[in-house]
Amino acid sequence: MSKPELWVIAERRLDHIEPTTQQLITKAKHLAGDQFHTVAILFEATTDHLENELTAYGPDEIRVVRDDRFPTATDAEHADALEQLVKKYQPNSILFGATITGRSIAPRLQAKLQTGLTADCLDLRFDDETLVATKPSYGDNIMCEIICPDHRPQMATVRPNTFVAEAADGAAEVTTDTVTFHPVDRLQVKAAVPVVNTATTVGDASRVVALGRGAASEATIDTATKLAEKLGGRIGVSRPLTDQERFTHDDQIGQSGNTIHPELILNFGISGAVQYLVGMQDSQTIVAVNSDKDAPIFDVADYGYVGDAPAFMSALLAQFV
Repeated sequence: MSKPELWVIAERRLDHIEPTTQQLITKAKHLAGDQFHTVAILFEATTDHLENELTAYGPDEIRVVRDDRFPTATDAEHADALEQLVKKYQPNSILFGATITGRSIAPRLQAKLQTGLTADCLDLRFDDETLVATKPSYGDNIMCEIICPDHRPQMATVRPNTFVAEAADGAAEVTTDTVTFHPVDRLQVKAAVPVVNTATTVGDASRVVALGRGAASEATIDTATKLAEKLGGRIGVSRPLTDQERFTHDDQIGQSGNTIHPELILNFGISGAVQYLVGMQDSQTIVAVNSDKDAPIFDVADYGYVGDAPAFMSALLAQFV
C-alpha cells in the first residue's frame, strides 16, 4: 500500500525558488518520517529547470508541471491547476509559504476543495495522519493548535523563516505531470456597453464596489455610486460605514454581514481585516486600491494599486464618459 502524500507547493521568485519552499521541504521531511511520501509540486515553463534548486533538500519526489504560461499565470490559474492535481493524487496534507503569493493561492484552493486551511502557522506536527497546526491568536498572546479532522487534504500556510532549510541525503525522484491550463479572464471594463443591474442586494450582485474607512466621505460615496451604476453593480461596505445613515447591515460585507461571490469586486479604502476578507475572498476577480502598501487586502487581490482611492475611482469613472 502506498504512503499518503505530504505536499509542499514550490513558489518561484523571479527566476529562482522562493527560499520558504526549501524551508518547508526540510520541515516536511522531518514530519514525514517513514509515514508519508513528501512531494514538492512545481509549476514552471518548458525551458525552466527550477527543480535543480530543490533536489538537495531531499523531498521523496519533485512533481513538475510545465507550461510556458505558468511564470506569468494568475493566482487563480495556479489554484485551478493545483485543484486538478489534488483530485488526481488525493494528498493527505498541503503546505504553502505564508508569502503574498501563498496567502493568495491557498485560500482559493481551499475554497475549491471545501476543506480546512490554517494560516500563518509557526509549527506543525502529526498525530497519526492528522496535521496539528500551531498558530498565534489574540494579538500573538496565545498559541492555538488547530486540526481539520473531517476533510482532506489538510492545508496550512507557514510564516517564512519559521524553519531552517537543510540539505538532505538522497536523490529526489523528478517526475512530470500535466494539467489542463484554464486561462482566467483578466479585468476588462468596456465603457461603451451599458450594463443593467438586476441585483436586489449586495449578495446578489455580480459586480460590487466596496467602500471602507479610506473611502467614506460623502463625495467619494457619490462617485462610487455612479461607478457602481456604470458597472451594473451595487455598493457594499465594511462594518464602519454601516454607522452612516445611507448604509445598513444589508450592505455590509464580512463575517457579521454578507458573504458574497461576485465576478468582480473593487475594494476602495479597505485595509482587509480578516472579518471582512472571509466575506469576499472567494470573489472571481478582486481589485484593491489602498494608500497603505502593507494593507492585508493586497494579499488576496488579483490586481492592486497603492494610492489614493477617491482619485483612482474618479479616474476609472471618467473612462465611461
